[in-house]
Amino acid sequence: MQKPMPQLNGLRAFEAAARHLSLTRAAQELHVTAGALSHQIRGLEELLGLKLFERRVRSIALTRAGLRLYPGLRSGFSQIREAVDAVTRVGNERALVISTPPGFTSKFLAPRLYRFSAFHPEIDARVSSSVANANFVTDGVDVAIRNMPTEHEDDPELAFEPLVDMAYVPVCSPKLIGMHGSIGSGEALKALPLIHDESLGNRPGLLGWADWFAAAGIAGVDLTRGLRFTSTDHALDATIEGAGVLLTHDILAYDELRTGRLIIPFPLCLSSRRVYSVVYPKRRGDLPNVRAFRNWIRKEVDALDWQKWRASLGLSPAAGRPPFNSARSRKARTRPQQVNTGPRPSLSRG
Repeated sequence: MQKPMPQLNGLRAFEAAARHLSLTRAAQELHVTAGALSHQIRGLEELLGLKLFERRVRSIALTRAGLRLYPGLRSGFSQIREAVDAVTRVGNERALVISTPPGFTSKFLAPRLYRFSAFHPEIDARVSSSVANANFVTDGVDVAIRNMPTEHEDDPELAFEPLVDMAYVPVCSPKLIGMHGSIGSGEALKALPLIHDESLGNRPGLLGWADWFAAAGIAGVDLTRGLRFTSTDHALDATIEGAGVLLTHDILAYDELRTGRLIIPFPLCLSSRRVYSVVYPKRRGDLPNVRAFRNWIRKEVDALDWQKWRASLGLSPAAGRPPFNSARSRKARTRPQQVNTGPRPSLSRG
């Protein structure tokens, strides 16, 4: 007599946990708690009479039985997702859902996206912005821009295309210089109001003012003072109005630095060892809409002549900034690397 077929939820929970080798990430993907996911997997193990995972202190590993079960389930769920994708695209071939972080959306993508629509009037783009990474399986996202370590864990279901690396730079408005005078040294920043972007500083592996002042060799800074924002675009808007000095990613301040609405008061930047990458499910990579967006966003970044622009500001990456990496390593290196960017640009009053 055949054993009863396991419930789909248990099989799906096992497949996600085996793919990520993480109960936490699998639970996030399936929008359940880690406890609920573990319960579903234990139910599957009890039904099969087999142990599928070795549970360790901070990780899980597949047992021999788990290794035999996973490939078939991975293939099966992949075919289910492809079938669902195909049927949901019928009559909706014009749609393209793009997921991006809010700061990147506001300060880089949104001001340029009209050009994508002009080049591809046959595509109706929809931008979904959130700090958390969107789920390609459940959120209906076709392609994403993600802020991620240059060296990160691979995902067999996803393709990663590095777009542009980023550095942390201090920026302020000429209005602030007009009020406080030119800045002759990094030490002078201690006297200026600081602005804190908590969307950067409160996430693992991301840096903040404490790291910048440490790299500059400046002590005695009261980092409890200053305005705090949970979104990058709001922090940049306040900085433009002269509210203080902000530490941010250079790509997010690009347009404002180019137009002179922001300046770099002291040319010391920190290598972030992070990159904005185009991310998409491998099975969707050759869809016309996804391919069109990938090609367009790459051309937009390349057209900036990025390294030349950085060099013109004294932000050359030649002093040890990490190059793009194809993400083969499974350990992200997050130690800040100081980049002394050369002579300080002259800043005038007013």
